[in-house]
Amino acid sequence: MAIEIGGVSKRIGLALSGGGFRAAGFHLGVMRKLRELQLLEKIDVISCVSGGSIAGAFVALNWTDTTNLDRLERYLASKSIAVSSFLAGALNPFESRLEALADSYDRDLFNSKNMSALLTGPRLYLNSTNLATGNMFSFVAGGGEAAEMGDYELGFVDAAEFPICKAVAASSAFPPVFPPLVLSTDVYSPGNEFEYISLTDGGVYDNMGIAPALNRRTKLDYLIVSDGGKPFQNDSQPTESGAMVLKAGLDIMMEQIRGLEFDRMLHRALANAGPRPMWFSIDSVEGAVDPADANFASSIKTDLRKLTLSELGVLQRHGGALVLSRIHTYAPELML
Repeated sequence: MAIEIGGVSKRIGLALSGGGFRAAGFHLGVMRKLRELQLLEKIDVISCVSGGSIAGAFVALNWTDTTNLDRLERYLASKSIAVSSFLAGALNPFESRLEALADSYDRDLFNSKNMSALLTGPRLYLNSTNLATGNMFSFVAGGGEAAEMGDYELGFVDAAEFPICKAVAASSAFPPVFPPLVLSTDVYSPGNEFEYISLTDGGVYDNMGIAPALNRRTKLDYLIVSDGGKPFQNDSQPTESGAMVLKAGLDIMMEQIRGLEFDRMLHRALANAGPRPMWFSIDSVEGAVDPADANFASSIKTDLRKLTLSELGVLQRHGGALVLSRIHTYAPELML
């Protein structure tokens, strides 16, 4: 899938952030523009988190289907995963909220496929957070290689028969709405030092999915980072409530981590120890078709509610414009 530039094979990675259906719609616009530039099919690695995992896993599973982006758009415009229904599901003794989320994904997107079904697409990382070790835990498949799951501390095991829907559910199990995905030692044997491990939303560790893409194993030359997460906004009336300080504090910490991740990419590249980065955030105005697109796209809530046609239109236009701008500025050779 690599691209050839000047007779030399180059590898491209794509990181798709979390941010619910808003992020998925934004990433859809990015992928549409990459296809228009004849670059989507040249992507070697896709690293996804939460809402990005919904989009990335579906597109990778249907990699050779030229209608895959249209089908993803129809899903985002027609399906809602209502939080209220899942909270009510807490009273269901036969199915947890996370199982119901996985079942929803399976019914509408993945059709009972396991990780092995991703073999012929790009190398795909569906990232969650391991609450037992504090590390990023990845479900990995595609690229013509074996499917595996694990983290760098405990190690990786075969994941060929692990359901895609559960991997995506773990990646998008944002707390406290959804409980973690619990893996027993029968499923994940390196966890033997624990009774079990628990996996929560990948955004807790790295909401942009950058860490796997910077791993030397990926051997990337370029990394496109599509950040559809909720940007931090100045507040003219900051909270005076002690209880709400916790939420505000978490938002500030997430914003700091986001900045550090961008800095990490830049310095890796400057040291010739990482791929050339091209990143953009949903609130970016540089390269936008209309500066108002950034404000409108950023204002869409972080949830799993179906998107209106106007929301989808702006998200896709904005994502497409930003990725085109970054490629044109930082890697114009990819457009030749």
